[in-house]
Amino acid sequence: MALSVPGYSPGFQKPPEVVRLRRKRARSRGTAASPPRELPEPAARRAALAAGLLLRPFPAAGGRGGGGRAVARRNPFARLDNRPQVAAEPPDGPARDQPEAPGRPLDSNQENDVLREEKVPERTAVTELPETPQVSFSESDISSSKSTELPVDWSIKTRLLFTSSEPFTWADHLKAQEEAQGLVQHCRAIEVTLPKSIQDPKLSTELRCTFQQSLVYWLHPALSWLPLFPRIGADRKMTGKTSPWSNDATLQHVLMSDWSVSFTSLYNLLKTKLCPYFYVCTYQFTVLFRAAGLAGNDLITALVSPTTRGLREAMRNEGIEFSLPLIKESGHKKETASGTSLGYGEEQTISDEDEEESFSWLEEMGVQDEIKKPDILSIKLRKEKHEVQMDHRPESVVFMKGINTFTLLNFLINSKSLVATSGPQAGLPPTLLSPVAFRGATMQMLKARSVNVKTQALSGYRDQFSLEITGPIMPHCLHSLTMLLKSSQSGSFSALLYPHEPTAVFNICLPVDKVLNTEVVHKELTNCGLHPKTLEQLSEIPLLGKSSLRNVVMRDYIYNWRS
Repeated sequence: MALSVPGYSPGFQKPPEVVRLRRKRARSRGTAASPPRELPEPAARRAALAAGLLLRPFPAAGGRGGGGRAVARRNPFARLDNRPQVAAEPPDGPARDQPEAPGRPLDSNQENDVLREEKVPERTAVTELPETPQVSFSESDISSSKSTELPVDWSIKTRLLFTSSEPFTWADHLKAQEEAQGLVQHCRAIEVTLPKSIQDPKLSTELRCTFQQSLVYWLHPALSWLPLFPRIGADRKMTGKTSPWSNDATLQHVLMSDWSVSFTSLYNLLKTKLCPYFYVCTYQFTVLFRAAGLAGNDLITALVSPTTRGLREAMRNEGIEFSLPLIKESGHKKETASGTSLGYGEEQTISDEDEEESFSWLEEMGVQDEIKKPDILSIKLRKEKHEVQMDHRPESVVFMKGINTFTLLNFLINSKSLVATSGPQAGLPPTLLSPVAFRGATMQMLKARSVNVKTQALSGYRDQFSLEITGPIMPHCLHSLTMLLKSSQSGSFSALLYPHEPTAVFNICLPVDKVLNTEVVHKELTNCGLHPKTLEQLSEIPLLGKSSLRNVVMRDYIYNWRS
């Protein structure tokens, strides 16, 4: 028989059972207590009631465990007015950021149930746009004033998504004759000027042929089973693809020989102003060649981004003179703004001066022979640290013009680092992209797809139409498509643009030696294969800096954009 020990209980209880007992005791004590007296309402609550706001009854003093009907506790984090916000969650489901209490899922939302019916129409009216409901800008988001033309954007886009309240059925199922006519118009550079507004776009053969003409681009090399753009960061997409040249040196030599011929042909077209610009896309960097007269320069220009210290050193060894426009600009701005933050060039200069001063004071004290100085290699590595810090960044963009672009051509043809030696892109030459035909090029088409969806509106559901364009979308193609949609959609549409990020830095403003005569430039570039209005836009000086166009909205033939 077990002995009874004072303070000892053989029946142990688990914590949930203890909590249950305490709740039961509190409930039993509450039933015997006298009915609670009502407390006076706070001043803030009286003011809210006087303003006409709907609030729940104020809880009594014994609300926690008192008798009678229990009243739900007021949410202390809720606002008294419960005004709906523009970016609030849809009213169909519960808020994602508010956790629900276990066992009482309605307590956190009871206070807002009364006003929910009033909040729904107001929120729909705020977020809805009559013509372009997909994109809405505030005054702080719009990076430019209203204009009838878009700024020039030299970045390559990978996807465009146009939305409009009018259908894009005219872009589907082109007839064989319309497709052939569009290809002929592109190859012969036929200028087509559409009217300001087309009454029935689906029946407009001229519109459909022009749309086909706008989707054409030229590519080398062309391998249908391999995605040849973008090349930077494309190893995952190319993994597992067949590449018979990766281990065949003879086949690699043939591919590079054909690529060199195509590259030289493109540069000759650029030099004679029969090609406005073209891109060289490698697995590490992208090069943009522009003809004389474009972007405000009177000579052929080239931009390389991103670069590394090794690539820049190799170009210097080949005698290529180039500049780092963003480094100079950044250093100048930071130096004039504040003396504490400097650019890469200024940091390197100051570090060199500090190093000389650190050795000079040793000589003044007469102990220069007793102190061990850093060796030449350490000093060189310390100086190169600032230059290495900007590698693979937009600040590493390199600019050259004139005869240096031809030297860059020879450097790229003979460079062994231009082609990857391992990985899925091993032995594959860089991708050449051009708006016009060149030797060894293959005609390619951007992919277009129109989709019709239902969107919720005040009066129910309405049709919302979208047009998606995918592929390497070059600057001239973007301008041609916007001109075409301006006519087909009656001057009202919106667009989401997805740029290839390494090419966004091509929009930087470069130094211009002299102001060019636009009439002379257009006359010299008449045969470059571009529409006169597109040529006029590409002749302007870039203003977007290191960014590119992200959102575009046109209303009543007026553009608003955000970069």
